[in-house]
Amino acid sequence: QVQLVESGGGLVQAGGSLSISCAASGHTFSSYAMGWFRQAPGKEREFVAAISWSGGGTYHADSVKGRFTISRDNAKNTVYLQMNRLKPEDTAVYYCAASIVGVAGDEDKYDYWGQGTQVTVSS
Repeated sequence: QVQLVESGGGLVQAGGSLSISCAASGHTFSSYAMGWFRQAPGKEREFVAAISWSGGGTYHADSVKGRFTISRDNAKNTVYLQMNRLKPEDTAVYYCAASIVGVAGDEDKYDYWGQGTQVTVSS
């Protein structure tokens, strides 16, 4: 069992930056690939970024590539999402998730989910 708790969400102006975190507890954090997903009002949840268990492989959705960066610190059992040049369309609830099978863009591959943190970007 893995428990995930996101933090760091908030309100930011367009063009600004925000970093959100996801702290994990339970089974060995470093055994899991980690992902970030987001869900905007009235829309389906979508993949944002993923990182391998070692941190050596990262993957970002085209919509955030060059603006967002996923990273992890296995010593701190934490995964991060640094978000730069934010746009109003980035407004969503952001969820972190853990996958034992490896990095994936498909949410069905993820075993554990956090409760989400709200990110709002004003224009």
